[in-house]
Amino acid sequence: MNVVVVESPAKAKTINKYLGPGYKVLASFGHVRDLPAKDGSVLPDQDFEMLWEVDGASQKRMKDIADAVKSSDSLFLATDPDREGEAISWHVLDLLNKKRVINGKPVKRVVFNAITKKAVLDAMADPRDIDVPLVDAYLARRALDYLVGFNLSPVLWRKLPGARSAGRVQSVALRLVCDRESEIERFISEEYWNLSAILKTPRGDEFEARLVNADGKRLQPRSIGNGEEAGKLKALLEGAAYVVDSVEAKPVKRNPSPPFTTSTLQQAASSKLGFSASRTMQVAQKLYEGVDIGGETVGLITYMRTDGVQMAPEAIEAARTAIADQFGNRYLPEKARFYSTKAKNAQEAHEAIRPTDFDRVPDRVRKFLDADQLRLYDLIWKRGIASQMASAEIERTTVEILADNAGQKAGLRAVGSVIRFDGFIAAYTDQKEDGEQSDDADDEDGRLPEINARENLAKQKINSTQHFTEPPPRYSEASLIKKMEELGIGRPSTYAATLATLRDRDYVTIDKRKLLPQAKGRLVTAFLESFFTKYVEYDFTADLEEKLDRISAGELNWKDVLRDFWRDFFAQIEDTKELRVTNVLDALNETLAPLVFPKREDGSDPRICQVCGTGNLSLKLGKYGAFVGCSNYPECNYTRQLSSEGGAEAESNGLNEPKALGTDPVTGEELTLRSGRFGPYIQRGDGKDAKRASLPKGWKPEDIDYEKAMALISLPRDIGKHPETGKMISSGIGRYGPFLLHDGGYANLETVEDVFTVGLNRAVTLIAEKQSKAGGGARGGTPAALKDLGAHPDGGGSITVRDGKYGPYVNWGKVNATLPKGTDPQAITVEEALVLIAAKAGKSGSTGKKAPARAKTAAAGAKATKTTAKPKAAAKKPAAKTAAKKKSAE
Repeated sequence: MNVVVVESPAKAKTINKYLGPGYKVLASFGHVRDLPAKDGSVLPDQDFEMLWEVDGASQKRMKDIADAVKSSDSLFLATDPDREGEAISWHVLDLLNKKRVINGKPVKRVVFNAITKKAVLDAMADPRDIDVPLVDAYLARRALDYLVGFNLSPVLWRKLPGARSAGRVQSVALRLVCDRESEIERFISEEYWNLSAILKTPRGDEFEARLVNADGKRLQPRSIGNGEEAGKLKALLEGAAYVVDSVEAKPVKRNPSPPFTTSTLQQAASSKLGFSASRTMQVAQKLYEGVDIGGETVGLITYMRTDGVQMAPEAIEAARTAIADQFGNRYLPEKARFYSTKAKNAQEAHEAIRPTDFDRVPDRVRKFLDADQLRLYDLIWKRGIASQMASAEIERTTVEILADNAGQKAGLRAVGSVIRFDGFIAAYTDQKEDGEQSDDADDEDGRLPEINARENLAKQKINSTQHFTEPPPRYSEASLIKKMEELGIGRPSTYAATLATLRDRDYVTIDKRKLLPQAKGRLVTAFLESFFTKYVEYDFTADLEEKLDRISAGELNWKDVLRDFWRDFFAQIEDTKELRVTNVLDALNETLAPLVFPKREDGSDPRICQVCGTGNLSLKLGKYGAFVGCSNYPECNYTRQLSSEGGAEAESNGLNEPKALGTDPVTGEELTLRSGRFGPYIQRGDGKDAKRASLPKGWKPEDIDYEKAMALISLPRDIGKHPETGKMISSGIGRYGPFLLHDGGYANLETVEDVFTVGLNRAVTLIAEKQSKAGGGARGGTPAALKDLGAHPDGGGSITVRDGKYGPYVNWGKVNATLPKGTDPQAITVEEALVLIAAKAGKSGSTGKKAPARAKTAAAGAKATKTTAKPKAAAKKPAAKTAAKKKSAE
């Protein structure tokens, strides 16, 4: 027997079926050990020794793997084909060597880019050794991320209360978002005018032409700066005669884009489908690992963490065959297309993301996929097929027109284009990001009427339009990923995790699909730019990424890279420990001046306190973060929260004194509108028993009246009793937004207004939909049964199999016994269930009738191991990238 180790239990069953009875496929469930989240896990003074810890769950899985390897003939390590996958194989082998179960057995590494029978069997026929340089790159990256996180984050906690963490890539990505916000704040809008003429041909067709030169001078974009200039030019055009100077029609070819990489898939899914990066990767992971199609688990796409744009020769041939079948031979170019990436630091170790079988058109698999899976697969299939299709042929026509008004001359231009042959556009078209501008001012769509040179045109109307320049748009997730890729910051596998971390830390929020830096995030960025300048520079981060890639190529020693980094970084950490709070505040006041001291409409000094008139405003650091306060405290107690949108709104809405709104008719207590460190809020009564309710996002203090205050302070709102359970349904506003509450379970509401208006019928529907998505029970309740095994033979009562938060389990009365990992919940028998119940009941002393109280105990069995030597393995070419139970967020 041969043992094969993969990462995911979902893949294990499928691969075991492909390999047959001579193989036993076991899952590691991602990483089997990690660096403990505490000081001392990486020891720079001991040659960067790393102390790994195996958690309890991984110990059990490693025991199962070790037991299987003991009686096996050989071991195949088949974890994911990237850097993290290589690392997991290395960790597994290291632990098995420590358990002394290898004993000279052959150990091979196999990688496959798709979960198909051919891909798996081809990989098994071409094994290799563990790629040591790729493991070294993983160790270097893991050590760097640990050293930055566990040394820089404590500095933030001490010097900047409220800040939660810093990271090697996370902080640089945050700086990109904050720098863009600073650009927007500094932006000064400028006026400009555009002029155009509606003209008619001798055949009576109208079209529009825009002014491009006057008096022999070419007009640059936005060169007409005011209404006076525009008025003079409009007068010239109003009285001019128009004649066509030239008509030029040029054929233009548009070539398709290459198939998706990780970053381009995330960008396209964001622009076209509205998916977040995390959502895209979760859906892609499922498509890669396989879905049930007609009783067979089939991997529909290739590995989804890659920066390569090339496809395997057999995939190109399959795509070309599908093009001929689906679109016709006219759409098939004479030669296949081959692509190479332009992304900085790209490794191109894997294929692009493509369908594993181009014959599986989206319509054929529609009934086997959920909505998200179908939409993403459709996108991947269309982009993959389009990448091998013929170019689109477009005819672009440019018409130059002369205007003459008593010797004053001007030039106008009309541009139109028409698709003569759609080519790849028949399958897929790219979509620009919101706010993304065309580089070509003449880039216009639409057909022009018949226009001939030298013919006269009749003026119908002159349009003179005022515009104002706009600041650069805020980043969306898609455009931020694109920028990070251009700069060489991070790797494809970490983009989604990096963005998720920024949101989880409350450093950014998403508003209308745009990333808006919060005050906390801007403070962290300003602090790091002031005191750790080098480590948030874009070039420094990209250069470090390049060094890590060179380690994986065997060109650099990983510990040399760590030594070079640690020497300067440690010195900077030590210097910063001596910083006084006043030094920090002075630096932040200057760096964040537009945020801390927004301009006032009356032109007064924004640094002078408006309440006392003599104190100076400055950032202050409190237990929960930064705020703006007066230097005359405690005589002047003016404070203002730091607004994430420039501060002006917070200033104008500042409530330095409570505003009386009326009296609660039930309690007789006064309702007041107040402003605190965390924003405006409603308070009923005084003292420690006073009830408070923060204003929901989007509610402005100036709009709050008595009715709104009463509605808010009275939450939660009872809607009515559920017709099936008889239990009350209520609505409220929590940390994560508006919600419904019923029987301990929650369902989201779309808007804050819904909290006050949703009726019983709608509430019941939303709760039902939430329970359906969750697989049955409400949050806090019992999930619906997946399978009923009948009554317990001894104690009576039904035995059921259910799917809970932590996976499938057997339920009997008060006893819940988790199914062993990899067990199919539909296949479990009543005999197996009784064994699990007995074992669980024996541990807890439960009879199924009443659950005993259990004291919380610390997880036992965690073991720490040192990384001093690696398992012997010959170096081969790296298989670049990242995935696992816990992919590094960097």
